[in-house]
Amino acid sequence: MKCFISHLAVNMALLSFAFGQSPTAQQPANSTSEQEVRQMIEKYRTAILQRDIATLEKIWADDYVFVNVAGDVLTKTERLANIKSGATTLDSINQKENITVRVYQNSAVATSRVTLKGQYSGQPVRGEYRSTLVWVKGPAGWQLVSNQLTALATK
Repeated sequence: MKCFISHLAVNMALLSFAFGQSPTAQQPANSTSEQEVRQMIEKYRTAILQRDIATLEKIWADDYVFVNVAGDVLTKTERLANIKSGATTLDSINQKENITVRVYQNSAVATSRVTLKGQYSGQPVRGEYRSTLVWVKGPAGWQLVSNQLTALATK
């Protein structure tokens, strides 16, 4: 009986520890990390519009991947080459709604709805898109590791 009670006590302690933790380990919405990510998003937007290669090289992590509206996967090297050559140029990036940023310890996911005008990889792009940005905080600060654009149907 004593063995059963001690096993029960240990299991209850483990369960309370496991279920007492936040399932997402999400930080409060007004956290410093969220504000830092929002600042990086604006820095990224400005760098893309101005074709600021030096800033983009710092923002994009070495293993960065971009999934464009056609579903093509591009690396950091390929994106930089497209911007340097002029194959990727954006005339405007307008937010259609507030950016939602969710921070999980040293990573963050940002989603928004944007209107873009310009070209990606030499192909014209114009319209409304859902944007997902994945950020990771490392020794160099917040860096973009992945982003994806999905075209939204016109209504």
